[in-house]
Amino acid sequence: MGNSAELRRFSGIVADDIPRSHISAALAVELTRTTPYTFAWRQPLAPARGGRPLHRYIADEFAAAAAFFNTVAQDQALQATLIAGVDASVASLRAGGKVLFCGNGGSAADAMHLAGELVGRLTMERAGLPGIALTDVSVVSAIGNDYGYEFVFDRQVQALGRPGDVLVGLSTSGKSPNVIKAFQRARAIGMVTIGMTRASGGLFGDHCDHLLGLPSDNTQRLQEGMKLVGHTYCALIERAMAA
Repeated sequence: MGNSAELRRFSGIVADDIPRSHISAALAVELTRTTPYTFAWRQPLAPARGGRPLHRYIADEFAAAAAFFNTVAQDQALQATLIAGVDASVASLRAGGKVLFCGNGGSAADAMHLAGELVGRLTMERAGLPGIALTDVSVVSAIGNDYGYEFVFDRQVQALGRPGDVLVGLSTSGKSPNVIKAFQRARAIGMVTIGMTRASGGLFGDHCDHLLGLPSDNTQRLQEGMKLVGHTYCALIERAMAA
């Protein structure tokens, strides 16, 4: 049996459940090459963080994520704020406005993702909606070089934002100085500001008309929650604009 066929045969099986006698020497080499962990056949896998076996670590992470999403699903205050943010965004779009998104690192990727959901589509066919992520590398690097990284979103909001537009800022800490400056600029222009961050709000609370605070202090959970809330935000806008 070739390596590729063997890999398909054993895909989805926990490595320490595969008897060493059931695989070829070539596949053993391939498995070792394609994983950062050392396989010990019929022995527990090399420990991950905290000394836990890998399969236990994976199960714990999945369980923690499930518990977090269950908490989010029961957070009525978060849901009410989300509805208010959607209503404000729909009103802006119907009046010819647009939605700007900004964030750093993983939140920058989420900003691009959500803008793409509005411009493209999420769950239904409809006209494209004006969503813009303030993440263009050339623009960000030019502003950062000339003015400082703290101003990379502020300058773009100044250039692109108009009264009645919406700015959605994402930050797992709620303390990103460049996002806060963007909120300040947006409010000065007369835009609606929506923050997506942790439940405490970090420093976002004083700068957001609608603060979507997710019930966790764990960065991974917050990033996962932002995707859920962001998708729901876009889906509700899409339904309203297509009605």
